[in-house]
Amino acid sequence: MNKQKILIVDDDENIAELVSLYLAKECFDTMMVHDGERALIAFDTYKPNLVLLDLMLPGIDGYQVCREIRTRSNTPIIMLSAKGEVFDKVLGLELGADDYIMKPFDAKELVARVKAVLRRYQVGSKPETPQADKGKCVEYPGIEINLTNYSVIVDGHTVEMPPKELELLYFLASSPNQVFTREQLLDQIWGYEYIGDTRTVDVHIKRLREKIKDHNGWSLSTVWGIGYKFEVK
Repeated sequence: MNKQKILIVDDDENIAELVSLYLAKECFDTMMVHDGERALIAFDTYKPNLVLLDLMLPGIDGYQVCREIRTRSNTPIIMLSAKGEVFDKVLGLELGADDYIMKPFDAKELVARVKAVLRRYQVGSKPETPQADKGKCVEYPGIEINLTNYSVIVDGHTVEMPPKELELLYFLASSPNQVFTREQLLDQIWGYEYIGDTRTVDVHIKRLREKIKDHNGWSLSTVWGIGYKFEVK
């Protein structure tokens, strides 16, 4: 079985070595680079399954590297940021990062986050249990959202989107006309570490609306002062 490849981008060589060591123990293949320009070159040649991307890099910073990668690929990106740095996680998420970890981080947490993000990207992989593929697809006129193979088809055309956007859309569409607060959506889709940062939800709803226009049978609706719902007319 081919090892999954992780590109580690960090200008601190000691941290990069340490991260590489953690991931190698978990049977990942790793490559380390220490600036933004080499990160973009390595991304094209190494073709990683996931990028661990430090925010503060010489030359091109982590935000810019993330933006560049997103113009050509949906490969998952986890941003790394030292405590004390001005890190706008919403900006990171807007640019297309899938997750972020603050330094200093715990080795087990880092590995767990990498595995969790990669699991969401296992498009078309076999479900872990026989039940896992049941009820993983919701359909309405003109749209099909499939969580088993992470695909969204609108009016016969596949719409590309990162896993978090798809999971949010699927969650809302699975409970039509039910209103969810931003806090409920954060808890369901992102988990405990995002609680309190409700802008994350707004950013993802905005991106979904840019990709999926309202249909005459359904829409992504804002319920002012409360949250959002997938409204079926």
